[in-house]
Amino acid sequence: MSDWAGLVWLVVLLAANAFFVGAEFAVISARRSQIEPLAERGSRAAKTALYAMEHATLMLATSQLGITICSLLILNVSEPAIHHLLEIPMHAIGWDEGVVSVVSFLITLAFVSFLHVVFGEMVPKNLAFSVPDRAVLVLATPLVWVSRAFKHVIWLLNATANGVLRLFRVEPKSEAASAFTIDEVATIVDRSRREGVLTDAAGTVAAAVEFTDKKARDVAVPLADLVTLPQTVTPEDIERAVARYGFSRYVIVDDEQTPVGYVHLKDILRAAEGADAAERAATPLPAKRIHHMVPVQEDTDLEDALAAMRRAGRHLARVRDLNGDTTAVLFLEDILEELIGEVQDATRRGHPGTERR
Repeated sequence: MSDWAGLVWLVVLLAANAFFVGAEFAVISARRSQIEPLAERGSRAAKTALYAMEHATLMLATSQLGITICSLLILNVSEPAIHHLLEIPMHAIGWDEGVVSVVSFLITLAFVSFLHVVFGEMVPKNLAFSVPDRAVLVLATPLVWVSRAFKHVIWLLNATANGVLRLFRVEPKSEAASAFTIDEVATIVDRSRREGVLTDAAGTVAAAVEFTDKKARDVAVPLADLVTLPQTVTPEDIERAVARYGFSRYVIVDDEQTPVGYVHLKDILRAAEGADAAERAATPLPAKRIHHMVPVQEDTDLEDALAAMRRAGRHLARVRDLNGDTTAVLFLEDILEELIGEVQDATRRGHPGTERR
């Protein structure tokens, strides 16, 4: 092979190495949410890109195989060519053969390593990270072709790698992650608002993002701020409490002022009906009319507390500390307010100054 042919092969192998590096990072960096609409509109490149993202481990195996082969060949084909080109000026200045051979090799190694790292690795990697969606549309198709051409070798390499992972009780994944973290969503919302793309006048979107960071203790009402009723409460007592405070739900406490449940206004409606309505209205509410509260810890994520309340079909939850002592009560409407803003209890009309529950 002539010296100039060796230099041509150096450029070709650098370009091939750059392709495999760029394709590898494009497949794992691109977002399905950006590619799927193009695929639905009939873009063949987008459909192929989705296939590559859904078979990420095979694509990565293909890329690694290509990068390894290119890296091994680059120095082998370039070193003789550059070595011979450097010998001419070195012999002209009178250096002996041993010195020329060593110096030529070191210069070639440094030069080729620089080209390989910068143009074969860093440039395509940074480009794929900067525009992953555009990069995957361009690079996925040839990468899939290569994977199919060498499918048996790649399948063997990928199966071996997966087998090693399973030895360490790690389940391999084939598809690239397409979900956003909560921090990424918050960044997207903030940037969209600043750019004028997203209008969130009510703050609902921002509240939904912040919702996942809050704990039960952040929203729960402390016991000292609650309007409570004793276990011996009667329907008449509840009616008077509604007239005074305007709430539809009231926490029931025992003699030690520890919450044991709650009652809803609808629980006393039947007491106002029938011939013995007056007698029943003055009789303590039966225990079966008192709803139990879902127990949650102070450091329970707010979304987990909401899920527990939904499963139990309860509007109130008892918030406990590490010692198991009840410290506060969590109300369903307070959780909803974190998402959609102020929720006004319908029975509180005419009671705007009442802030305690």
